[in-house]
Amino acid sequence: DPVHQAAQMSRVRGKIVLVGVTGLELKREDFYEKELTFQVSCSYGPGRYDPAFEEKGQDYPFGFVRWTEGRNFQAILELMRDGKLDLEPLITKSLPFGEAPSAYDLLLKDSAHLGIVLKYPQEEEHRKTVPLKGNVQIKVDPGKPEKPVIGMIGAGNFASRVLIPAFKSQDAILHTLVSAGGLSAAVSGGKFGFGKASTDIEEIFNEEMINTVVIASRHDQHADLVIRSLEAGKHVFVEKPLALTVEQLSAVKNARENHPGTRLMVGYNRRFSPLATQMSKLLDSRTQPLSIIYTVNPGFIPSDHWTQDPDVGGGRIIGEACHMIDFLRFLVGAPILTVSAQMMGGSAPAAQREDKMTITLGFEDGSLGTVHYFANGSIRFPKERVEVFNQGQILQLDNFRVLKGYQWPGFSTKRLARQDKGHQAEIKAFLDVIQSGSPDLIPWQELEEVTRASFSALENDRGAGSDPKKK
Repeated sequence: DPVHQAAQMSRVRGKIVLVGVTGLELKREDFYEKELTFQVSCSYGPGRYDPAFEEKGQDYPFGFVRWTEGRNFQAILELMRDGKLDLEPLITKSLPFGEAPSAYDLLLKDSAHLGIVLKYPQEEEHRKTVPLKGNVQIKVDPGKPEKPVIGMIGAGNFASRVLIPAFKSQDAILHTLVSAGGLSAAVSGGKFGFGKASTDIEEIFNEEMINTVVIASRHDQHADLVIRSLEAGKHVFVEKPLALTVEQLSAVKNARENHPGTRLMVGYNRRFSPLATQMSKLLDSRTQPLSIIYTVNPGFIPSDHWTQDPDVGGGRIIGEACHMIDFLRFLVGAPILTVSAQMMGGSAPAAQREDKMTITLGFEDGSLGTVHYFANGSIRFPKERVEVFNQGQILQLDNFRVLKGYQWPGFSTKRLARQDKGHQAEIKAFLDVIQSGSPDLIPWQELEEVTRASFSALENDRGAGSDPKKK
């Protein structure tokens, strides 16, 4: 058998290497008498299933691992390029891709066929954009407030389940939906009435009819897409976070200042919830600082999920806890002066502990706000609870569905039929701003404060106070 023959041939070298997959009929005496070593090759090599290697391109040090998966592949391609590796003897037949089933039949029925090449048809042009319901018949005059014409980037779960239905319910004109693969854009675009589905982001920026860009892509793309949209003279609605780094935030700030005629909105929807509006009205008459505790029970997400990657998702503090920071900023109505934070201890890497963190904010009016963001809780407990302490009174908000007042004159309890985190009201208010020419819903100062506060929380997680304005 082949393995036995390999054993006979390898005795001189003292090692047998099995390449590929084949049956094994090994004889013990061959190994025992000659003290042979048997080794099975691993075609993938070091780096296989390592996200840092496969997804981020971080290669292993040459002196540590001589042949990685990538170097193996590169070596083969270079040998083929230089004519040092001749594959012609391995090819016994070539067939069009459409005849692939017959190729497999040949391999099964005729052992003389060693290798069959499937040839793909040469397309004249790869279509990046497809019409869904014909051309959108509307003209937009940039000099006049007009009905928003939407170009959306991202067709993932949140976009298709929340954002797109919210924009459609406000009768916005849905022009083009872009996604990386195109399939999700075609499916959601056709379902909700977009004019086009595309894989080409340039469709959004180059189309004059589109005056509003909605960004619901992965977090690491947000800042760049916001900048490009503003520079194209388009209004922007971007899902949180606005940026992942101080440098990105500064670049967005410059673009915002250079294009004052546009409107910029970050998807901080909670402040638009009807119960949030109720809380704000109840707190209007206060004369003393507030103490606010925001407890978040977000649930576990694996450490290898993209949202946990600091370079892609920013982690759960920058990527999600910014919602809570913004909500506290909204309730207090005063600038954030200081940020202190501490994550849970232990031997695990910081990236696996930062979703169990307490963040304390100090406000200009003397108020204190604390966010307890704990991903190690029970699913039976409310996901979000806000408690506001004010002059012998307390407001308690559970899951943006029930608001209770304790010793609050004229108010006891308000319940909603279902949870409302403010998405619909947020989108309506944003579109109204575009049509009326009113100022941004959330001033740039607040957007910047909230983003910098989330950065400060991670930079200063051992409890020393920091000033987000100086970061």
